[in-house]
Amino acid sequence: MRRKQAEIATDPVAFEAFYRRHVDAVTRFLARRVDDPHTVADLVAEVFVAVLDSAQTYRSGLGSEIAWLYGVARNTLSAERRRAFRESRLADRLNGRRLLDSDDLVRLEERIDAESHARRAFEAMAELPEGERAVIELVALDQLTVAEAAQALGIRQGTARVRLHRARRVLRAVPFVMGGTTR
Repeated sequence: MRRKQAEIATDPVAFEAFYRRHVDAVTRFLARRVDDPHTVADLVAEVFVAVLDSAQTYRSGLGSEIAWLYGVARNTLSAERRRAFRESRLADRLNGRRLLDSDDLVRLEERIDAESHARRAFEAMAELPEGERAVIELVALDQLTVAEAAQALGIRQGTARVRLHRARRVLRAVPFVMGGTTR
């Protein structure tokens, strides 16, 4: 599988197949975390550029393609957030954006709307420590296994389990999250 994964960096047909297999999952992953369709489109593109640059780092024995890809997407999103923090909001809105046609914009707005419940969950998780929040996001929202989440975060599986347990314990008390009380 490692050889196959490395081929996506040099074989356009292999890359296209990989892209088609995973573009929806990456778009959903990012739409759960970002509410601007232009930013989602840009980040999806950046993730797949990063995949081309780092395809040789994938190790099938450590987890699935999607877990590795979510790790790449998470790193790409983190880099974007650091970059956006340093820039003013106006510069962020005007620079580095490609124009979307109306069909792309409608499709991304629909995806963003469909993921609004997940964004509310992210807001509820904002008070968790970063390590616990990262694990619960990958397991509860992105539906990775604990082992895959550990791989995506570069931590041990046991550490991921402890962080997941702590996060779930805190979130159980929050309305609308993880079986907490409702209206």
